[in-house]
Amino acid sequence: MDNKNDNKDYVIRLDKARKSRGKNDYKKYLIVGGAGVLLVAGVITAGAFAKRNGGGAQAAALATASEAVNQADAKNGEAVKASEEAIKQAEEVKKVVASYKNLGIVKASGYLNIRKTPGTDGDVIGKLQSDGACDILEKTDDGWYKITSGGIEGYINSEYVLTGEEAVKKAESLVKLRAVIKADSMNIRKEASKSSDPVGQALADERYEVLDQTEGWVKISTGYLSTDYVALEYSLNEARKLDLKAMVFNYYKNIGISDVDNYLNVREEPNEKGKVIAKMPSKAAGEILETTADGWYKIQSGSITGYVKSDYILTGQAAKDEAMQVAQLMAIVNTDMLNARSEPSTDSKIWTQISNNERYPVLKQVDGWVEIELEEDSSAYVATDFVDVRYALPQAIKFSPLEEKANAQSSLRTQIVNYALQFLGNPYVWGGTSLTKGADCSGFTMSVYSKFGIGLPHYSGSQAGRGTSVKSSEMKPGDLLFYANSKGTINHVAMYIGNGQIVHAASRRSGIKISNWNYRSPVKIRNMIGD
Repeated sequence: MDNKNDNKDYVIRLDKARKSRGKNDYKKYLIVGGAGVLLVAGVITAGAFAKRNGGGAQAAALATASEAVNQADAKNGEAVKASEEAIKQAEEVKKVVASYKNLGIVKASGYLNIRKTPGTDGDVIGKLQSDGACDILEKTDDGWYKITSGGIEGYINSEYVLTGEEAVKKAESLVKLRAVIKADSMNIRKEASKSSDPVGQALADERYEVLDQTEGWVKISTGYLSTDYVALEYSLNEARKLDLKAMVFNYYKNIGISDVDNYLNVREEPNEKGKVIAKMPSKAAGEILETTADGWYKIQSGSITGYVKSDYILTGQAAKDEAMQVAQLMAIVNTDMLNARSEPSTDSKIWTQISNNERYPVLKQVDGWVEIELEEDSSAYVATDFVDVRYALPQAIKFSPLEEKANAQSSLRTQIVNYALQFLGNPYVWGGTSLTKGADCSGFTMSVYSKFGIGLPHYSGSQAGRGTSVKSSEMKPGDLLFYANSKGTINHVAMYIGNGQIVHAASRRSGIKISNWNYRSPVKIRNMIGD
């Protein structure tokens, strides 16, 4: 913004503030003068009283007059202080807005993608949240702005940006006291203490509005930041870099990567007889908490804390190298149930729902929306307001194997499920039926059931017509769950394994894997065993 064209609102505000300060000074003189008259009058009156009643009355009169002056001074001081604070804040706002040569303010819902090149096919290199600020460097012929913001230079869709006086006016209300991160990365903590649990990571140059301050800490919307690693300054919010693969290391101090082809057991105790409480998929990551003397690591992966054999864990530089190869751009759901749509628009119908904390590979990012992979050749769009899009690594999955039951039918179900779980991590192959070399979703369930003399066709839609219907509240291990595409056509099948989980041949990315049964909404559940 040109200094010659400073916003008139600031001039008016400053003049009013100065006049207010002047008025306050004038009022102060009147009050002090009036109080002085009262004091003199009090002294005279006190003298008269003294002649009649002694010095006690004179002292009381003097005290009353003095208190009146003190109260007047205190009120006037508060008014002057408030006026000076208003002037200071107005000047800070003016300074911040004036620091932008050609100010742009984002008006998109959620956030606006910053791309390496102008166009929706350009790589996403950062994001500007709604009400975020940027300096517009140039405008392209096809409706894109080249901008700089938060140390990022790239392109944004001009359709979602306020400019000129409209941007300046909007910016006036957006300048806040913010904590600007000065370390490469730092923990956001649950409470104002270095011993408090981390609830997130803040990265260099990110800005967070300060809600409150306490000794050594600032409160932000998601927790607390130590003032040792931030600068407090009035500013507008700016862009944040897209979390690159290397950013995954911000979530681990001592990273360990599972070095297995399928799944690694996580046990309750550090020995082979310890109860299995979870499984780490191939190349899953965890924080190594401690090492035992007999070859086990205590590890935390996702919400799971347990023990794994150290022989099957990569550490140090080997773990980092593997992580860089494996990390994928994921959409991590942060709400209880999230609507998934067939198109990136709220006008598009909701055709399924996905559950909290699930991680889905990102196929495409569209402003305000993310296209995620559900299974092979099946995707959906979710709003960016309800997912955290970042590079991430696989994590441990809560799991306990079924125990053999005395009842014959229960025992059969347990046998079917435990047999199916032997093939975790094996590849997905479209049209395949091999449990070792590769199968698709219906080929997997068909081949597992075939082992136990139960015949099924090789097509999920046909399998959904077999057996008897089951409610989700009544399903048992071994039952099959069916999922549909956006047109309502069944296109995926999985096997329930108990404890709210399924096993299924999901996609070429993940092969045969474990998921929560409601990772998206099933349309049918069928009992194929006949009990």
